[in-house]
Amino acid sequence: MPPKFFPPATESTPDGLVAVGGDLAPPRLLDAYRHGIFPWPVSDEEMMLWWSPDPRAILPLDAMHISRRLRRTLRSGKFQVTCDRAFAEVIAGCAIGPGREGGTWLTEPMIDAYVQMHRMGHAHSVEVWHEGQVAGGTYGIVIGGLFAAESMFYRVRDASKVALAHLVHHLSTQGFQLLDVQQWTPHTSRLGVIEIPRAEYLRRLQVAVEAPVEFGAQLVAWQESESANQ
Repeated sequence: MPPKFFPPATESTPDGLVAVGGDLAPPRLLDAYRHGIFPWPVSDEEMMLWWSPDPRAILPLDAMHISRRLRRTLRSGKFQVTCDRAFAEVIAGCAIGPGREGGTWLTEPMIDAYVQMHRMGHAHSVEVWHEGQVAGGTYGIVIGGLFAAESMFYRVRDASKVALAHLVHHLSTQGFQLLDVQQWTPHTSRLGVIEIPRAEYLRRLQVAVEAPVEFGAQLVAWQESESANQ
């Protein structure tokens, strides 16, 4: 089924721009993610921009790279990891906190929109706690077997990577099929992120969004025996 609010992703400009303008209401956001499109403004003052880059970056759920140091951290019990306990704090950390990773684009209207999506059950967070405080985390949009990761941050070293490791294990255990991270960077490549052609991404997406899976109310924690490759 074609998008309701957008032209097809394949009709984007060479740099991936699909559309300009429109609000951030849940129906529009869900329509965007379901069809491989996501919002990313240039500034607070300009109209919303909607993107579908080619190639597209994903993290295969069986291929996260976990370094020896991160593996030791995961084993240590230094952090406690939960889901959906502090969504608003996680997205605020992604927007303004130290160690934000890709979060500078989060405007106030976007934060409000994703918090609303969380309240409706369409967005989920993974929180990493240290000494009773949120030390890092990540969040994203869920449609069927798609998890569209938006951003992550840390206040304590490795907290964002711990969040990602737990998220990847949880998604794999729950039966998710696609972890979208939108764009490749040298940092994310070290975690196992790869690029695939947009046409392939859209084929995988079409299958993933129809998968009968749920994020669930409890996080399936990372386990050594089920961990991804180093």
